Amino acid sequence: MTRRQLLSGLAAPRRSAARPNIILIMADDLGFSDLGCYGSEIPTPNLDRLARKGVRFTQFYNAARCCPTRASLLTGLYPHQAGMGHMGRDMGMPAYQGYLNRDCVTIAEALHSAGYATYMSGKWHVGNDRGQWPCDRGFDQSFTTLGGTSDYFKPRNLVRNDQPAAAGGKDYYLTDAFTEEAVAMLRAHRGKPEPYFLYLAYTAPHFPLQARAAEVARHRGRYRAGWDVIRRERHSRMIGLGLVDKRWPLSPRPPEAPDWESAAAQDDWDLRMATYAAMVERLDDGVGRVLGEADEDNTIVVFLSDNGGCAETKPDGSTYELPWASVSNTPFRNYKHWTHEGGISTPLIVAGPGVGRGRLTRE
Repeated sequence: MTRRQLLSGLAAPRRSAARPNIILIMADDLGFSDLGCYGSEIPTPNLDRLARKGVRFTQFYNAARCCPTRASLLTGLYPHQAGMGHMGRDMGMPAYQGYLNRDCVTIAEALHSAGYATYMSGKWHVGNDRGQWPCDRGFDQSFTTLGGTSDYFKPRNLVRNDQPAAAGGKDYYLTDAFTEEAVAMLRAHRGKPEPYFLYLAYTAPHFPLQARAAEVARHRGRYRAGWDVIRRERHSRMIGLGLVDKRWPLSPRPPEAPDWESAAAQDDWDLRMATYAAMVERLDDGVGRVLGEADEDNTIVVFLSDNGGCAETKPDGSTYELPWASVSNTPFRNYKHWTHEGGISTPLIVAGPGVGRGRLTRE
């Protein structure tokens, strides 16, 4: 079946009150245990509330890196089939061309053909050039950063619909900007007869580690207990929540990570994880604001992460590095990039009409 035939087959009457709205929320580099409802000490009350209303999955898998996961999520294909077998660089082969090809249909294109209004706010990362932007792939309105990551206070590569956009104001923070744009789109949609699809793709908590000082301060000191203690605490809570079997041992501390008691610069390590926690907390706050605009009785909400916690090291100190990434990915081994459980296992929460309430599934 050709792309044109598939889209024409999806066409549906534009008026159907029974069809639900859909909100798809993606975090960036968030590990399996980084939410309260998955065992974390980081406060995430809005996502915890969403979990109580819906279903948490323990066996959700991704493609271990940003671009391939996003390509699969947006098209329903293996990333190589969509042209995103690796990252956003043309490697001279169709499966590795570095942007979504025209043989695939995005979820926005499919839902638009079926009568949905389609909105996006957040990280794109599946095509940087014109003809590859969200507005070219089925989104009616979009506010995005095209690349993989950006400074949270002075972001670059921002695009609104088909035009470059600029950050504004001394209090600008990218996570908040994505939230505010999404809220504005939902408010503008009120009263319209067609259902909507919103794709909200945060860059948080992807590096660089950046959060407002007051929000970081709330978490300072919590992580001076060290990564060994925090991992064990998370693992214990995960057992209590039924997320992992008590017979499964906690993976050993990675050999590259020092024993906390012998680790140098413990205050700096505490600062890094406190900043990461503040970024996750701010994301959760944004989720709460967006869901506050939704019709709970007629909206399906999906929350996930694109891959596990990231163990990369940057010379400017803008990452939380391997020891804390191993905490994010409790109880698993390895991290983003790797196709071990630590790289490919992340939270998945689904809530909405007919989904079920407060359920945990291993399917």
